[in-house]
Amino acid sequence: MPIVLYMEPLSPPSRAVVMVTKAIGLKIEYKIISLANGDNFRPEFLKINPQHTIPTLVDEDIALYDSHAIITYLVSKYGRGDSLYPRDLKKRAIVDQRLHFDTGSLFSYLRLFIKKCLSNRGRTIEEYEKKFIMDSYEILEEILNRTQYMAGDTLTIADLSIIASVTGLDMIVPINSSSFPRISQWVKKIEMLPYYEEVNDAGLKDLRGFLVTISDTVE
Repeated sequence: MPIVLYMEPLSPPSRAVVMVTKAIGLKIEYKIISLANGDNFRPEFLKINPQHTIPTLVDEDIALYDSHAIITYLVSKYGRGDSLYPRDLKKRAIVDQRLHFDTGSLFSYLRLFIKKCLSNRGRTIEEYEKKFIMDSYEILEEILNRTQYMAGDTLTIADLSIIASVTGLDMIVPINSSSFPRISQWVKKIEMLPYYEEVNDAGLKDLRGFLVTISDTVE
């Protein structure tokens, strides 16, 4: 049975998973789930994922619903070597720590902003929301002041996950290269990856188009 990823290109977590599959050379089947059309609430999808979230991975008898759980699973099972997700427990803990930061802060802020706009509670970024995002940028800048990548001096799945969230947040609160030179340099390095343009750039265009329709912040 093929490995199947249910995803949508405008979704940062979906793009993170796709970039990881490209990084490890894993061929899987992609099935587009349109959130706008409510595909994630269709009975056949709910049987797979009762949380009705994307991305969702199905590999034989296991279904995983969280992008971070998915990428750690895929690299652990199908990756060659351990550079993207080190077996060394201390190094792995740092990668996990960065992934949790992505979940709890970076993508969380983007998701909450989108949900606010969709629920008609506002169409612009509030100052307190901007401060939360700027605080996260400052944390990332300090991390990158110590290491070349998000979890050390080599590329890991933490970078591939965080880049998807950060480039989305950049549409809402632009990353000033003068204020955050390390982040800007890091983004340029990730952009050089052979699969970046195909996966993340394409999805970002979809996300920008979507944000323009629901928000006055993004132009």
